[in-house]
Amino acid sequence: MKLRICLVIIYFLTGTLAWAQQANVNLDYNPQKNTENLIPFSAPLNSPDVHDDGTVTFRLKAPAAQDVRLTGVAILTALGKTGQPVPFTKGEDGIWTLTVGPLRPDMYVYFFNVDGVQIADPSNTIAAFTAMPPYSELVVHGNGPAYYDARNVPHGTVTRHVYHSDVTNGERELYVYTPPGYDRSKSYPVLYLLGGSGELPSNWVYDGRVNFIMDNLLAEGKAVPMLIAIPNNQVIHRNHPKHTELTFKLFEAEMRQHVIPLVESEYSVRRNPQGRALSGLSMGGRHTQFVGFNSLDLFASFGVLSAGDVNSEESIAKFLNDPDVNKKIDYLFVGQGTEEANGRMGERCVALHKALLNHNITHEYYVGGYGGHDWSTWRHLLYYRFLPNLWRKN
Repeated sequence: MKLRICLVIIYFLTGTLAWAQQANVNLDYNPQKNTENLIPFSAPLNSPDVHDDGTVTFRLKAPAAQDVRLTGVAILTALGKTGQPVPFTKGEDGIWTLTVGPLRPDMYVYFFNVDGVQIADPSNTIAAFTAMPPYSELVVHGNGPAYYDARNVPHGTVTRHVYHSDVTNGERELYVYTPPGYDRSKSYPVLYLLGGSGELPSNWVYDGRVNFIMDNLLAEGKAVPMLIAIPNNQVIHRNHPKHTELTFKLFEAEMRQHVIPLVESEYSVRRNPQGRALSGLSMGGRHTQFVGFNSLDLFASFGVLSAGDVNSEESIAKFLNDPDVNKKIDYLFVGQGTEEANGRMGERCVALHKALLNHNITHEYYVGGYGGHDWSTWRHLLYYRFLPNLWRKN
């Protein structure tokens, strides 16, 4: 009898604690799979509802609405409907419903458009905040944890630093990942990782999952142990009329005066160009070009993700025409997603790639994954190419 009671208790606990729709108890790889038919806490209903076949059902309770559509670059790209928001169907109970897919296992940013107003899904507890209005995350699961999920492996630590900047005249933040087993008696290389327009440092953690990606790569023996410092590269209002003119000089000053000195005073790291790398996505990729390429006294490795410039030959002329540039750089990576490479956004990466080829600068150019100009691409680039190849030469 005691054994039977114990088995019942175990069944009850595993059922309620491990398998609840958006329960947020564990860092589950399938948080939006509905197995108990429980509504997320404080939500009006279940949405999104992710099925094992990769199809997804969205729901919105909006009895007075006249038109509801699914939108968002990432989700529409994955559905093959770029620029074409997908309409919901309204039920007699005032609940709008839409089922799409199947979708490949991944994480997708999406919005609802309700009578012309863009909103996050009010029933989805997995939302992101940036320097832009909040959005919702769809997590389509596979048969187990993905390369960007929390797995049962040793985990590193992410620390948030708040410091005063004389460059921006205010308090700013910086996130630093230290690998599992971080040992202050050793000296580690540092990757300075940047976001795009409207991104905050925390987005590389919550959307980019860079800490879990690094944990998994290290557990698989595929990467060199390193620190990853994620500064805020928003140094002037993104809609400032002189943003492009001012941002690069300001960010270089921020890196030289505050970010690098803070990291090197708090952590046991290498303090030479060969021990520092700079990488970023989109706008962060442009910072990597226009700040990093012109700061070879600081950095010797670079990752330009989904970025470039149609005037690359002019904008980085000093770097391109340096006769010793191949001796100064250890690794230069330029990458983008398959979907964005087929469109206008991809022209920027191609322009940079061609400029590097024209000047015989050693680099790796890569197009891969299934994503467009979105986090699916940037996670893919980190895991499959950039991080495994970083610091393999020295």
